[in-house]
Amino acid sequence: MATHRTTRPTDPLTLEVVDLIGTVVARYYDEYEEAAAEHALTGAQARLLSLLSLEPLPMRRLAQKLRCEPSNVTGIVDRLEARGLVERRPDPKDRRVKLAAATPEGRRLARGLRESLDFARAPLAGLSREERESLRDLLRRMLGA
Repeated sequence: MATHRTTRPTDPLTLEVVDLIGTVVARYYDEYEEAAAEHALTGAQARLLSLLSLEPLPMRRLAQKLRCEPSNVTGIVDRLEARGLVERRPDPKDRRVKLAAATPEGRRLARGLRESLDFARAPLAGLSREERESLRDLLRRMLGA
């Protein structure tokens, strides 16, 4: 059963900030989808590959990070594996568990995807180092990090 949180009325400044964050996120996803398509990948395939370029992960953990069903992750990994971008291997800690890992080609492609995402770089480059650090610190604080 869904629970509803009781919230206080929001002030106009907070609403504007929320709208701006939403716009930034939407632009990021649009550009990410375009960059993925240039490599004949879906956005979900590109996000999964990006995660695996950092470290091998079990399928269940990938599903959690991507907020989807494990069966969806299996299909995505299958397609990336067929292209030689991902491989499955046993987890050295528990051989019953399979890890998905980016191949060297998959890591190269993931790096290229990250480097092609320009929408935030230009505006961020217009901020001073102190402003970027402040923005980073505020975002971390919002995320509880």
